[in-house]
Amino acid sequence: MTDINIEQYNIKQEPYYEIQSNEVVLYKAAYKARMPVMIKGPTGCGKSRFIEHMAWKLKKPLITVACNEDMTASDLVGRYLLDANGTRWLDGPLTTAARIGAICYLDEIVEARQDTTVVIHPLTDHRRQLPLDKKGELINAHPDFQLVISYNPGYQSLMKDLKQSTKQRFTAMDFDYPSAKVEASIVEKETGIDTATAIKLVKIAETARNLKGHGLDEGISTRLLTYAARLIINGIDPTDACRMALVRPITDDVDIRSTLDHAIDTIFA
Repeated sequence: MTDINIEQYNIKQEPYYEIQSNEVVLYKAAYKARMPVMIKGPTGCGKSRFIEHMAWKLKKPLITVACNEDMTASDLVGRYLLDANGTRWLDGPLTTAARIGAICYLDEIVEARQDTTVVIHPLTDHRRQLPLDKKGELINAHPDFQLVISYNPGYQSLMKDLKQSTKQRFTAMDFDYPSAKVEASIVEKETGIDTATAIKLVKIAETARNLKGHGLDEGISTRLLTYAARLIINGIDPTDACRMALVRPITDDVDIRSTLDHAIDTIFA
């Protein structure tokens, strides 16, 4: 194994995060016990930002993996590569995190194939080990290593869900969109938009979220609200900015678009 530049995984500046409840206390306790953590919540509600914030707060390196259906176990663990001198082993992100004591964050874990996620099991119980079968090596995880996974329960299905054998290896925390007051504050601080406009954007989001399950698969995320705010700051008319950032990305249904467009016109009238 070559030397690993740990510094590249450190978060240099504090990521802005607005505390909702006791999530920081709960996470700190889980990290102190080195328990694996599962973060569940809708798209764009702050799951990834929370983990970045906690990694910064705990002064621990963070390695993030965006899971997808084509991801193999080798993508996580590592593989042999051919080079001018023959073959060399390249650690995957999970292996790197286990070696250096980083927090390994597997984002949207249900997107990965179930035969891929099985490789995390030995790291999530009393063993805290990672077998590298292809290399014939058994890694004992660094004392500071922690595994965190996230997913959106709204997209669960029989084909895309975690096995119980995986779920019951984790502690779990539920996330949701913040209250209207807090969310407006987040949009304001993230973008520099004025308070009145931030409040109006949140009202539009609440309208869309009430349509979830009634024509919408998912509501407007806090992330999209910051997109709309930045467009407005850059001179785009608020109604056009909202249509571009809040409505068009989430639905192609004509009736739903019309309903949300009408809400935008009313709120910004």
